[in-house]
Amino acid sequence: MNEIFSIKGKVAIISGAGGVLGGSIAKSFIQAGAKVVAIDIRQENLDSRIKELTDLGGEAIGVIGNVLDIESLEKVAETVVEKWGTIDILLNIAGGNIPAATLSADQCFFDMDLDGWNKATNLNMNGTVYPSYVFGKVMAKQGSGSIINISSMAAYSAITRVAGYSAAKAAITNFTQWLASDLAIKFGDGIRVNAIAPGFFIGDQNRNILINPDGSLTERSVKVIAKTPMRRFGEIEELNGAVQFLCSDAASFITGALLPIDGGFSAFSGV
Repeated sequence: MNEIFSIKGKVAIISGAGGVLGGSIAKSFIQAGAKVVAIDIRQENLDSRIKELTDLGGEAIGVIGNVLDIESLEKVAETVVEKWGTIDILLNIAGGNIPAATLSADQCFFDMDLDGWNKATNLNMNGTVYPSYVFGKVMAKQGSGSIINISSMAAYSAITRVAGYSAAKAAITNFTQWLASDLAIKFGDGIRVNAIAPGFFIGDQNRNILINPDGSLTERSVKVIAKTPMRRFGEIEELNGAVQFLCSDAASFITGALLPIDGGFSAFSGV
């Protein structure tokens, strides 16, 4: 029965693998027996990540790649197919909010840095579309594969101060549904596309707006916890099992789905 959840031997490309989320999932995939292709734009991050993964006894390679550069991604695809002959899994982890696209508590829409908006929407939308376009072609040719995108609580309802990030993540939810439908109809039921919607996790990108310098919760964090029935933030490792499940044969009839991993945030009205 456990074999149905296995990803052992699968070749998984993970964008943003040098970051906290990508790194956590990469480690869990290595421990599950998958072969990992770590993509990042920062060589130093890749070097330390690959050492970490190979020290765990797994098979992993690091490839410099820019998720906003088709030619760069095509070179990655060539490298992977040449080495392992297949691309079984694509995890579109690269993304996240950027400071220039975040409004302060006393700013409004009309104070928005439009350059920041453009960067945030480009990274978080096209940074998923482009890898799906390049690596998805390999999956279409081989007739199998699983793509996992990262959406957000912002896809369910408005979250203040992060307009560009929110708009892009809402687009990712729709793109996931669209691509899942298109690939299944035109290339068969062996290719699946799903997304996870993480709740609130403390990370480098959001620490300053969720945690005060003295370690206490900000006003924003208090609101988040109040709307989370589990009354806590998530631990980054709590995303790993859901991602592995969606990539396994246990999810063979699941495509176009958005799976919230949020401690109940999306389900609770707050009352």
